[in-house]
Amino acid sequence: MDFQHSPRALELQERLKAFMDEHIYPNEETYREQLDANIEAGRPNAPVPLVDELKARAREAGLWNLFMPDPEYGPGLTNLEYGPLCEIMGHVGWSSAVFNCSAPDTGNMELLARFGTEEQKERWLKPLLAGEIRSSFAMTEPLVASSDATNIETRIERDGDEYVINGRKWFISGACAERCEFFILMGKTDPDKPNRHRQQSQIIVPKNTPGVTILRDMSVFGGYSNPGGHPEILFENVRVPASNIILGEGRGFEIAQARLGPGRIHLCMRTIGVAERALSLLCDRITKRVAFGRKISDHGVWRERIAESRMMIDQARWLVLNAAYMMDTVGNKEARKEIAMIKVVAPNAALQVIDWAIQAHGAAGYSKDFPLAAMYASIRTIRTADGPDEVHRNAIAKAELKPYLEKNA
Repeated sequence: MDFQHSPRALELQERLKAFMDEHIYPNEETYREQLDANIEAGRPNAPVPLVDELKARAREAGLWNLFMPDPEYGPGLTNLEYGPLCEIMGHVGWSSAVFNCSAPDTGNMELLARFGTEEQKERWLKPLLAGEIRSSFAMTEPLVASSDATNIETRIERDGDEYVINGRKWFISGACAERCEFFILMGKTDPDKPNRHRQQSQIIVPKNTPGVTILRDMSVFGGYSNPGGHPEILFENVRVPASNIILGEGRGFEIAQARLGPGRIHLCMRTIGVAERALSLLCDRITKRVAFGRKISDHGVWRERIAESRMMIDQARWLVLNAAYMMDTVGNKEARKEIAMIKVVAPNAALQVIDWAIQAHGAAGYSKDFPLAAMYASIRTIRTADGPDEVHRNAIAKAELKPYLEKNA
């Protein structure tokens, strides 16, 4: 395998780093101030003005829709080429929105580009690609174990030229955002079909459709993920045109699997960036502070932690790059074990590094003065988002056992 990046990919990395240095890192405090101002004004999910300003700059700089593999809609980078770019953006949680590369929009754009009709692309994909609107993916439900997507209970029933939707979803990332205009919702069109993986369908639901009610924003570790949130949403007799169905009835699980492959690797790429930022903050802190007569960095326990952090981050990065290489060369289906591995390894490694960084900062590590507490809360959710650790570990074990079970049957 060859992980040597192309001249084009290396050039994009340098341009992205330069943009981060000039526009993102110096504005972290400004972002926080503007977000707090929105919250105080009673609009916690309003757009942050700084992001809109920087989006225009990013677009002018040609750093836009970098995630999109289809050259018709973006730069057409491979997973291996996009990986380091995604990692760079991961250093600052809100920066991906500046480049129109933030979830769940990225997954929805890829989904619509791959499976959407021309009408769906014109109405929903085009403004998403332009960064004019936001979107959400409505899958998780409160009354079932949503780690098994076949458990989903939301109903999508055909009624003439419309579909009628009834159900309840929660932790729907980004759905509170003022610019969120639609959901891609997964539900069951044929709950009695013998093949449980053909019961589900996916459909576009405009947010302002009668019967759509955002009941509450869900707190995460006692805080709210503004702007965007993770709300609980009730769908009561929601009617949408039959043309809003994506790919056709019974194709929902297939679409979800196609969407989750790239989504998971993007998540892990950003997570590596978060871990790198946490390690940087840790090293900076302990080389400035003195305890018991010497710099904290001179104490052996912290050198051990730094060494462990570097090894864990690099191990995770190479696993991510290997998964990206596999996806590019043999396809997502053949790379499922590698994707499952990184989905477990990357967030767990990052959480350990962040935890040590918080410890190095003492009480300050829990505050908003540093991004560490927000990093921890965000990365901890990744251990359940897009499939919990347990599901991925089971998939890895099944792949390892398969040849032995066949041999010893």
